[in-house]
Amino acid sequence: MPEPLPHPVPFGWFLVSYADELAPGDVRPVRYFGRELVLFRTASGVPALMDAHCPHLGAHLGHGGHVDDEALRCPFHAWAWAPDGRCVDVPYAKRMPAKVERPGALGSYPVVERNQIVWAWYHPSGEKPFFDVVEHPEVGDPDWEPLTRYQWCFRSSVQEIAENGVDPAHFRYVHGMDAVPEGETSYDGVMRRSALEGPRTWENPDGSVQAGTSRLLTVQNGAGQKWTRFWGRTETLLMTIVTPIDDQEVELRFAFTRRREAPGSPEEAIGRASIESIAGGVEDDIRIWSHKVHQARPLLCDGDGPIPEYRRYFSQFYVDAPARERA
Repeated sequence: MPEPLPHPVPFGWFLVSYADELAPGDVRPVRYFGRELVLFRTASGVPALMDAHCPHLGAHLGHGGHVDDEALRCPFHAWAWAPDGRCVDVPYAKRMPAKVERPGALGSYPVVERNQIVWAWYHPSGEKPFFDVVEHPEVGDPDWEPLTRYQWCFRSSVQEIAENGVDPAHFRYVHGMDAVPEGETSYDGVMRRSALEGPRTWENPDGSVQAGTSRLLTVQNGAGQKWTRFWGRTETLLMTIVTPIDDQEVELRFAFTRRREAPGSPEEAIGRASIESIAGGVEDDIRIWSHKVHQARPLLCDGDGPIPEYRRYFSQFYVDAPARERA
């Protein structure tokens, strides 16, 4: 096995569920950020994420707990916990300890629902969010297709995966693109933007090949939200969403939507094929990510992307960033 990856779990907004996979009344045990958690949706539809174990006597709320109106009841003694971590009812007690009536008596996480995704804010020190999840107008727009979704789980870290976005050379040698695309990367606080442009060929449904130019813009908003817009024969939005299970394992999700094209048109066929090709191509990345080690002092050449600048950017999402990453 490769040596352990050195990075702690970064902070930021991370996917904990697709919205349509969490119905009112659902309760689900999950493990993210190296923690045992419970995810649920209240009767009115509010999503919530809390630490899994009841501070009363330690029962796991995700195994047998149930939603009661706007709270989650423990399966052991039926203590009721609101999404903000307050205990709102102990059915057999005349008076609850004052401590449990305060928000955060049970660890809870800020949650928002955007882009048909339930996002939770994780910070190891419990600091409140200081930037927002970016909303994509294409998601749910009737002129765009419903999301096409893929998911993988493997050994890696959020930083290692996101670093591909500033590594243009790998597009040719891992994914077989026609040429190494030219591009530039810029940084603005928690945001990173990488724009690439290069030649591309498309195979039409009749077998003919058409040459053209492909453009893509990748934007990263903190450690957990990243998306790419593709322009060529068709227009596609890809949400690349990485959630850390712990500091050695991740869940990677691809969620695509594309502008609707006329049914049966060459553009519709090319759009579908492009999504399948991109999703299939990530398997080649995963084979590398799963077995690589982190080179803190990589040997780089003039054809490589701005990897040192990227690492300095990403180091802001660690409470205690490795010193060599900040250098």
